[in-house]
Amino acid sequence: MHDQAENLRRLLQQKDRPEAKVIAVVSGKGGVGKSNVCLNFAIGLAEMGKKVLIIDLDIGMANVNILMGLNPTYHLIDLLENERNIWELIEKGPAGISYISGGTAFDTFVEMNEMRLHKFFSQLELIGREFDYVFLDMGAGVTKESLEFIMAANEVFVVTTPEPTAMTDAYSMIKYIFLKEDKLIYLIVNRADSEQEAKRTIKSFKQVTLSFLSKELVELGFIPNDPVVSRGLKHKFHLSYWINMPKQVLL
Repeated sequence: MHDQAENLRRLLQQKDRPEAKVIAVVSGKGGVGKSNVCLNFAIGLAEMGKKVLIIDLDIGMANVNILMGLNPTYHLIDLLENERNIWELIEKGPAGISYISGGTAFDTFVEMNEMRLHKFFSQLELIGREFDYVFLDMGAGVTKESLEFIMAANEVFVVTTPEPTAMTDAYSMIKYIFLKEDKLIYLIVNRADSEQEAKRTIKSFKQVTLSFLSKELVELGFIPNDPVVSRGLKHKFHLSYWINMPKQVLL
């Protein structure tokens, strides 16, 4: 599986075309706003004229399409278990971004075994030339399989909040990544109540990582806590969303 990740990375860095940068967006625990951060980064790049693809790799519990209020026709499970190809999975979102949904509310758990990983990487090679940026929106936590996707990325964004549990789990994620490979890791603090709190969180996180792992994190910045984000999502996620969802997903 690691060889497949290496092959994918080499493909995306071919010198005969502009480099497609692959960014894995991760968090130690759920509920820290990782997918919101990923989506807004993608939209910002698209508004700058870049071609951007988000792949939601939280298969079966994906939420990027929910944040956009969209119901995709196909999901990653259709690629992994059925005969759909990756071009059929790509949907359009706001600002012209492209995305592939991981799917929500499936009645079966999809295990990313070696055969499925090989199929996924082979399909991803087919679209490697079409985008400037590919965001991998990873599920919370870390598994052997998810590490393979992270290792295939050029850079890693780690999203945390100032809460102690979120910081502890984010540190564990960073430790796992560094044990696997010396990658460039950026730190984003989300939902900070103040600039002072954000700076304290970033400073302490970088000090601990340097002291115990002998690794430097890159400070990407912080995002203030904004209750409007939560209210906006609740307003969008109402009964009409359920009504428009395909029945085979709900049953």
